[in-house]
Order: sequence, then C-alpha cells, then structure tokens
Amino acid sequence: MELPREILIGDNVISTLGSFVKSINNKIVNVVLISGENVKKRIEDHVNETFDKEGLNGYWYVRQEASIEIVAKSETDIRKLEPDIILGVGGGKSVDVGKMIAFYLKKPFISVPTSASHDGIASPFVSLRGTHKPYSIKVTTPIGVLADTKLISEAPVRLLSSGCGDLIGKLTAVKDWELAKEEKDEYFGTYSANLAQMSASIIMNRSKELLKNKKIGVRTIIEALISSGVAACIAGSSRPCSGSEHLFSHAVEYIAGNFCGLHGERVGLGTIMMAKLQGLDYEKIIEALESLGAPTKASQINIDENDVVQALVIAQSLRPERYTILSKNKLDRKTAYELAKDVKVI
Repeated sequence: MELPREILIGDNVISTLGSFVKSINNKIVNVVLISGENVKKRIEDHVNETFDKEGLNGYWYVRQEASIEIVAKSETDIRKLEPDIILGVGGGKSVDVGKMIAFYLKKPFISVPTSASHDGIASPFVSLRGTHKPYSIKVTTPIGVLADTKLISEAPVRLLSSGCGDLIGKLTAVKDWELAKEEKDEYFGTYSANLAQMSASIIMNRSKELLKNKKIGVRTIIEALISSGVAACIAGSSRPCSGSEHLFSHAVEYIAGNFCGLHGERVGLGTIMMAKLQGLDYEKIIEALESLGAPTKASQINIDENDVVQALVIAQSLRPERYTILSKNKLDRKTAYELAKDVKVI
C-alpha cells in the first residue's frame, strides 16, 4: 500500500513549492515541471523564485495531449534533463502525463493541481488516450501533493463543477464494486469503499453551498478529491473511484473525440444513468449536479444524442474484465435510448 507522504493544502502555498520539494528529499537538485502553456505563463515566475531560494534547477516541459504516444516521446526528451523528481503542474492532463513519465523514469512524483476538475490528484492511476481506446493505467502513487486553494479558486468555476461530477460518480462506482463482490466473488475493500463513498456524500450533502463560499468550497472539494485518490491507493485498484459511469465517460470520448465536455462532466451524466440502473435515487443526483452547476443533459456539453446511446452500448467493452451494472444489464440501442431518455440525459 503506497500513500502520499506529504500533503499541503492552503492559500498561497505555491510560494513554498521549493521547500516542499526539499522536504521530500533535501538532495534533490534537478526538477522537471510538466505543465500546459497557460499554467506555465501564470505561475512560472513564482515557482522559479521559490526554486532559486532552495537551490533547485527547474526545467519546464510543456505537455501536449494526454496520449500514450505523446508520453513516450516526452519521456525521451525529459530523460536527457536527468531529473531527480517530476512535478505535474496544472489540470488532469498535466498531472496524468507527469505521473506516467515519473513511472517510466522511476522517479518520485509530486502532484501540483491548479484546478479541482479531476480525481487523479493523489491516486496511483492515470487515464491516457491510446491508439484504439482510452487506457487506465496503474503507476506510482504521488509522493507529495501541494494544492494552492487560492490558485485553484481562480480557475473557471466549470472546473470545480467537473470535479464534483467526478466525486459524485463514486456512488455508482462503489455500487458496481459491491455487485462484483456479490456476483463474481471479487475482493471488496470495505474501508476504501467507505472512504470513496464519504467523499461523494460530502459533495452531495453540501451541493447547495459549496460554490456560494468559494474559499470553503474549494478546500472541501480538493480534500474530497485527495481522499478518493487515497481510497484507490488503499484498494490497490481504481475500483472505489471508477465504475460504469467512468466507462460511459471514456466511451463518449472515444466516439466523439476531445470536444465532448470535461471528464467529470461526462462522469456526472453517466452517474445519473447508472444510478437509475442500480436502483439509486438518481433524481437526488440530478438535483445535486444542478446545484453545483454541472450538466445533467448531454446537450449542455454538446454531446449528440446518438453518441450517448452508442457510448452506453459499447462502454463495457472498453474494459470487459471489470464487472459493473453494464455487465449485468446488457444494453442494446433501444434499451440504451430508453434509459437516457427516461432520466432526461437526452
């Protein structure tokens, strides 16, 4: 069981990034920061200043898309820099690419999220596009997480809403895991399942207030995202965090490409439909997502009705070994359409 060693959350903690890196290992000198272009422009000067104080050499590497092919190319370039540690600075793609490269290079990894849009902040899993389908891969757990709540609160509200959609998806993910235990005698980790479910429940119960007080809301969402990532560390798999709702999200991305909303937004839509299949209170989930500004209809994030139906039909085939409600309720186009229509996703 690997868990993050250091977690720092608070306003303006980005100004202590250099000392945070040194607290992991005071012998570190060369640091590679993997980031998007916009995030780099936004915080590069602050980070370089804190690195200079600690005698660290910071090398910025602007990542491209989060695909297996791009990661392989990036790894070759970054290896030449002889890094002692890798940092993923930015949103989900930067964190995932950084995590994967650190795994390839056998280097420690620090997660530095600048948005709360995803649940991979503290987990040992990455989601990358491949040649034929999206891939979820187990890598090394981040050794540290530094989350600057002021920086994250300045990101678009839509990213916070997406993170909440991802968190609420733990409700159906845990239910899928329970189903796999009952019907396939799969290992079920009660503690990790409860931790993931608690993260979702906090967001559900406070959905009407989280965005009204952004300072408190950001910290709550970040803590919940980190907790769900720790649940995956404890379980040794993504089971407590990812089920049929994530398969639906990946299937939509596979069908429609990159222009189909954010990952957490798609997970939220998937959660509504999977909750209906599982007999959960999907209307309460819709209410919470609406309160959080997250989409509850495919049209709100420009997903075509036919793509929703097709994604429901093929979702389980993306990961046939993972038993979910979609393994039990095999949907065809007719039943998929009826499900999506019934819960008003289409």
